[in-house]
Amino acid sequence: MAHAFIFGLGYTGKRVADRLRALGWDVAGTGGDSPLRFDDTPAVTGALARATHIVCTIPPESGLLDHYGALLHDKWLGYLSSTGVYGDAGGGWVDESTPLNGRRGGRIDEDAAWLARGARVFRLPGIYGPGRSALERVASGTGHRIELPGQVFSRVHVDDIVAGVIAGFEAPQGAYNLSDDRPCDQNAVMEEAARLLGVDPPPFVALETLSPQARAFYAENRRVANGKAKRVLGWTPAYPDFVAGLRALSAISNPAIATTPPAAASVVQR
Repeated sequence: MAHAFIFGLGYTGKRVADRLRALGWDVAGTGGDSPLRFDDTPAVTGALARATHIVCTIPPESGLLDHYGALLHDKWLGYLSSTGVYGDAGGGWVDESTPLNGRRGGRIDEDAAWLARGARVFRLPGIYGPGRSALERVASGTGHRIELPGQVFSRVHVDDIVAGVIAGFEAPQGAYNLSDDRPCDQNAVMEEAARLLGVDPPPFVALETLSPQARAFYAENRRVANGKAKRVLGWTPAYPDFVAGLRALSAISNPAIATTPPAAASVVQR
């Protein structure tokens, strides 16, 4: 039996674990509802000794490499990073050859440290999926639109991340962008979610009224290219755009959605 260890059994890490278990893997990890604590060094050390594959989803400030790095030298390594390492591209395309100049130096340093160890580093844009999408934000009344012409974002469905990580088991080390095929402005996503829910789109709000964290989200503008992941991993997103992704999520609770034609999306394609 193959053995995997996942640092960070949160939203994405748990879905990776569930998929691996369905494929017959033995999976242990920290975080989430796991009884194993990150700071339980003897227990984690024992679990790492059994593992052949290590996946890390936790942030740089965890100090993972300082604490457990010496135990990772003979393992397959996967690190879930962020496309935020590219910084603002003024709406242009970024790929794995783009210089890293994001605002958070710690994230860039961690990305580089995992690459130096021979990891597969998966750079992720905005993550959405069951229970965490524009559908929930619109339904709860917390969604909004912003008037920022030319502003675009990339995103990826959580299950496409899982597929990319597993495809990376047989791929060369290096960085891989996992994103869908159609970057677009956030307003289009909110409007499609509202359409699927049969409600009015959320209101426009002024950027200045948002939290500092939310304003920082809108401070960067880029399109994330996924060609390397397709070529090298043999990976293709099951949800190539937000229309397909939101439609599938909505159909979980409303099967009638699956039989209605999707609306045309206002998106930018490469």
